[in-house]
Amino acid sequence: MLESHQYLRQFSIKPSVQRSAVMNFLLKNRIHPTIDEIYLALSPSMPTLSKTTVYNTLDLFVEKGAVRALAIDEKNARYDVDISAHAHFKCRSCGSIHDIFDLNANMYQLPENKSFKIDSIEISYFGICEHCIGN
Repeated sequence: MLESHQYLRQFSIKPSVQRSAVMNFLLKNRIHPTIDEIYLALSPSMPTLSKTTVYNTLDLFVEKGAVRALAIDEKNARYDVDISAHAHFKCRSCGSIHDIFDLNANMYQLPENKSFKIDSIEISYFGICEHCIGN
């Protein structure tokens, strides 16, 4: 799990067994998972892991800037380990979330307005993915 340890250290996060396991899951499963999905995937091999630990770990990752929390799902927060500027697409049929990187850079710019100090941007698209369209 050297990869997850190195990643955590880049954000001044002290690696622990639980933190490394959660980060390793995020790095290997770029599915924008929920807390429940992460917990269900890790708990069989980590019987002492609790949902609270997963929640607190993700909260720390977001606070340190290692992970983005997405508000694309009205029921659950989703987590994205890719912190680069990009948008997301959520399929209304299957619920999958996809990264969109090839956007016009101007989409991230607000018109000149001196009364706002922007610290984050979240662009989300909703519709039907190509897999669901074909079915």
